[in-house]
Amino acid sequence: MASEYGLARLTFTFFGPLAEYTMSEVNTGKVANRRKLRWERLDETVADAAALAEAAAENRLTQLGNWTLGQACAHVAYWAERPFEGYPDSVNPPWFMKLFMRLGKPLLFAKGMPTGMRLPGVPGGTLGQDNMPPGEAVERLRAAFAKIDADCPPDPNPLFGPMSHDQWRKLNLRHAELHLSFFRFE
Repeated sequence: MASEYGLARLTFTFFGPLAEYTMSEVNTGKVANRRKLRWERLDETVADAAALAEAAAENRLTQLGNWTLGQACAHVAYWAERPFEGYPDSVNPPWFMKLFMRLGKPLLFAKGMPTGMRLPGVPGGTLGQDNMPPGEAVERLRAAFAKIDADCPPDPNPLFGPMSHDQWRKLNLRHAELHLSFFRFE
């Protein structure tokens, strides 16, 4: 049965109460064989996403996490679009989370984003993981990254606060590195 967030949870029940097995979401914090990614430019990210989409079309893509490639690219694009299109009201992190993230910005931009970050009060902990075909999601990502590469968002990020244009780029690079690291191809 599919949940409203596109994640599948399957339950197989055999005869009697002795054998019930539930295949649930992957604990992404424990995925050991993720790709190690580090990009300096947003177009490098889009090129990698396009290569992943091509591999998916040729059945050469391995998904290590819970989301499809289309969901991961749509999610990253969604958050790159928000500074220009507006953030939903549900994105209102508590003061201590804002303080922690603002103080940790330099480390996050240098080392990358950790797995498992969740926004309090948001169902599923995040937004934007639309179930899209990979090619369409990559094009959405391309457009969102072209916009953020060309224009510095004027308003502060609700979690990280005011940022320079370079910091906006780095935030989106680190976010894409996190999510695209859960895909491998031959």
